[in-house]
Amino acid sequence: MSALSRRRVLFGGAAVGAGALLTACTSNEPDNTAQVNTNTDTNANPNAAAGEKVIIGFSAPAADHGWLAAITNNAKAQAAAYPDVEFKPVESGADAAAQRAAIATLVAQKPTVIVMLPADGKELDAAALDAMNAGIPVVNLDRAFPSRAAFRLQIKGDNYGMGLAAGHYIAEQLKAKNVANPVIGEIPGIDSLELTQERSEGFKVALAQSGFKVANRRPAEFTADSGQAAATALLQALPKMDALWNHDDDQGIGVLAAINQANRSEFFMVGGAGSKAAIDAIAKDDSVLKATVTYSPSMASSAISLARLIGQGKGMSDLVELQVPQEITLASETITKDNAAQYAKLGF
Repeated sequence: MSALSRRRVLFGGAAVGAGALLTACTSNEPDNTAQVNTNTDTNANPNAAAGEKVIIGFSAPAADHGWLAAITNNAKAQAAAYPDVEFKPVESGADAAAQRAAIATLVAQKPTVIVMLPADGKELDAAALDAMNAGIPVVNLDRAFPSRAAFRLQIKGDNYGMGLAAGHYIAEQLKAKNVANPVIGEIPGIDSLELTQERSEGFKVALAQSGFKVANRRPAEFTADSGQAAATALLQALPKMDALWNHDDDQGIGVLAAINQANRSEFFMVGGAGSKAAIDAIAKDDSVLKATVTYSPSMASSAISLARLIGQGKGMSDLVELQVPQEITLASETITKDNAAQYAKLGF
């Protein structure tokens, strides 16, 4: 997991009621780009009314990557939107060992709920179990803990669904162009991560449904530098290409730099996650980047909203059940030039 520490910023709550609106909120929070649930109408959403005070502990890897920075920014901003929430973040460092120590410190402070995005779900599983055994509900954000007993709620993006969405879009575009035997490239992120493996599997399955497959695959590490290196190698291996899926928009700036450097434009590219820079580029439509599939850090805002409800013993107002569900997986959606304006508010 040491590669996670090399991530950098390089690309330059719903779930509490039917009327909840996830928006880009202008505030005093970092970067003024937080995706916050702003539905405070207590008539439409009874859960918006202030209730019992909830102390929410928060832990995520060092915010040195655009998506991770947005996760922490969203969590902080969403907590600030509730007068009955005290936000208690801990410095979690850049690897699993540092985060384990931070979680132990947090558990000792006895918050009402802990929201945790682990550096690695498997390596932080025991730390989450310790919190749960101490009577502190854990909201597992994004990277899954293998033990079901390690979390009260797991909320994450759909990595397999990202691959499916990217694969279906690419297949549809190639069919529309009447390309019978396309040359398709893939630049994933860190290959050892389960999330990367799930994305690639979904991509493979979607392409296979149209009789297509990946011709060459070069992993990167979620950074612009590694994206540029991986893309350079891929472009050399494939002198002609019809389509490319790059898993991560942050590393995508390096991928695009390599493409421009090689003066290649015979193919189109799909990104991943939905950064603001990627969405803007898609709307501008002056590069090979034609779409991106979402993996929105808005999940951190929703995690805080749901942690608050768990801490107050409440359920989701639109559901019959009296408690918050145990698992929530967000859909991966495809952003193109046609809908870029609609999704701009969710860019990070």
